[in-house]
Amino acid sequence: MKALVFHGRKEVSVDQVDDPRIENPRDTILKVTSTAICGSDLHIYNGLIPQPRDMVLGHEFMGIVEEVGAGVSNLKKGDRVVVPFPIACGHCHFCSMDLPTHCENSNPENYGPEGGLLKGKGGALFGYTDLYGGYSGGQAEYVRIPYSDFGPRVVPENLSDEQVLFLTDIFPTGWAAIDWANLKGGEVVVVFGCGPVGIMAMKAAWIRGASRVIGVDILPYRLDMARKAANVETINASETDAVDQIRQMTGGYGADVCVDAVGMEADRSLVEKAMGVVRAQAGTMKTLGYCLDAVRRGGVVTVVGVYGTPFDNFPLHQWFDKGIQMKGGQATVHKYIDHLISLVQEGKVVLQDIITHKVPLAEASRMYEIFNNKEEDCVKVVLKP
Repeated sequence: MKALVFHGRKEVSVDQVDDPRIENPRDTILKVTSTAICGSDLHIYNGLIPQPRDMVLGHEFMGIVEEVGAGVSNLKKGDRVVVPFPIACGHCHFCSMDLPTHCENSNPENYGPEGGLLKGKGGALFGYTDLYGGYSGGQAEYVRIPYSDFGPRVVPENLSDEQVLFLTDIFPTGWAAIDWANLKGGEVVVVFGCGPVGIMAMKAAWIRGASRVIGVDILPYRLDMARKAANVETINASETDAVDQIRQMTGGYGADVCVDAVGMEADRSLVEKAMGVVRAQAGTMKTLGYCLDAVRRGGVVTVVGVYGTPFDNFPLHQWFDKGIQMKGGQATVHKYIDHLISLVQEGKVVLQDIITHKVPLAEASRMYEIFNNKEEDCVKVVLKP
């Protein structure tokens, strides 16, 4: 089959690889009909998360069940399904607590309580390095789905791939950023980062009762997409002091909720890059710093942008003095997905309006370059195997 293979930093290509096969009775084989490139894939592409061997990437995908393991009774050949990006067994200590991203069984080689950079990771993720299980991803013609009796959801027939594809990751991730903040209604929510996850968090904020939603970014085309797809106010942080502007817009207090939807790959100066090398840090935590500055006293900061290393100079004093609540991590997609499917089916949210590029899988390597370099006003890429 054909698949997008990571070979090394900024080196990916569409290659012929072995077809996947059933390895466990709980497996299924999926014929992929749609897959996407995620901002998190770029962390691997840019070498910020290490991956020493070749690997098929991709954790946002859906398709048609091709083959079913003997232990799977909830699916049959021909079912059209969408697949959560975390791989979870469904019955361990953490899965039973609705924490599938911390599954004890899906990542046996690297799992542990530490949560460190190179040891003690959480549960497995599709196509996301050996540290997270080493499972081949879905930027391919076919993919093996472990624990298929727990993860995949059958898609309503009246919904297109594009309407539901982002239930794999970016909409549940944006939803988590707002759900963790426990909105009661009437809050001002500021989302730093107007990429796909940030825009999905904006959509979620409206659904959960925010009175005002503001998007912050430095790229005009992403700000345009946020206004168009999420109907939000925007701040161009390359033209104004975003924190000062947020305070002016909120009576001097700051936002009730700030969401970091950027993570470690925020734009950096040469000096910041040099300091990152000195401190052995991948990327920067400047966006998290903006969130802590811009949130009101007693407010909430949620983090869905990825951070892969420790960071010096974390503003612990600021967190303590302002009484800020913080929560972050990988989204617990299995917990949210059934409700989110119903929101799409009922027309309460539209997800496909952020797609800017829809191309054959054969063009995947070129699209990685375009997406990474922020060319062609690229917000979201969908690949068709």
